Amino acid sequence: MDVSEEDLYRWVEALSGVARTGLAFTDSQFERERYEEILHVAADIRHAADGRGEPDPTADHVERWLDWVEPGTPGYVTPKVAVGAIVTNEAGQLLLIQRADSGVWLYPTGWCDPGYSAPEVVVKEVREETGIEAEVVRLIGVLDGMRLGTSKVALYSLIFLCRATGGELAPHPLECLDAGWFDADSLPVGTLGADRWAPPIFRAIRGEETDVFYDDLRQPVWRGEP
Repeated sequence: MDVSEEDLYRWVEALSGVARTGLAFTDSQFERERYEEILHVAADIRHAADGRGEPDPTADHVERWLDWVEPGTPGYVTPKVAVGAIVTNEAGQLLLIQRADSGVWLYPTGWCDPGYSAPEVVVKEVREETGIEAEVVRLIGVLDGMRLGTSKVALYSLIFLCRATGGELAPHPLECLDAGWFDADSLPVGTLGADRWAPPIFRAIRGEETDVFYDDLRQPVWRGEP
């Protein structure tokens, strides 16, 4: 049975999340020891996924996870939240950036910072990454970043359709290698996950009536389920 890198990272996030949440809600020393053992198992899986060869592959991950544990509800582990900006111009083209960290092409994205609403983060990220001023039209999608292949940690990305209102294309030198406007049939080679998000996104850009799109349910979610 083949095990993909995506599987390994998903198992790491699930196991470490269960263990950290358990640590947040228990005062039992016995249970705490069991949850910490689960963290060591998760760290071993993470080491296999990373392909690194340190003498002690578990120490850094386990210590970091333990540092993140908070008691009670603040310690309940949930996916991080990010936004994606589907910015279109008068020609019906899509704004894409070539990410400096990976070299892949994707629409502008960013973490949801405290103190901002999700649409405010969208406008801020588009301006900072590309120099383009945009206004949010509506929410069109919710995607799992790990399934999209953009993240090795659990995150949900809120995808907003936006309209360019001004500014000039000026890619951020630290965040972007390049940026540009693209038609549906001319997306650059290396555009990440376009087979999953491009069809509904371009339907929305064309003004077609569309529902909010999201990831299909896996059947089964976990191997071994009936």
